[in-house]
Amino acid sequence: MITAAQLRAARALLGIDQRQLAALSGLSVPTIQRMESSNGVVRGNVDSLTKLVGALDTAGIELIGERAVSQGGGRGVRLKERAGSGPQ
Repeated sequence: MITAAQLRAARALLGIDQRQLAALSGLSVPTIQRMESSNGVVRGNVDSLTKLVGALDTAGIELIGERAVSQGGGRGVRLKERAGSGPQ
């Protein structure tokens, strides 16, 4: 699963805009916009999510799940869990 915040951060790390991500993933710009404006986990059909995650992976993005360890060894960012709140 990927969150809207992860998606926006991934684009920022790659230095690309929504149009470029749409081209990389084979999705439409409105689909990327809807995904990025989601609350929490991005919702979409399986095919679209697979294309999106695959494009990010090919571009060099490693998606790190909640409490997961990153094995990639590259640079990155991660949100700390906020005290007194659940997953974001």
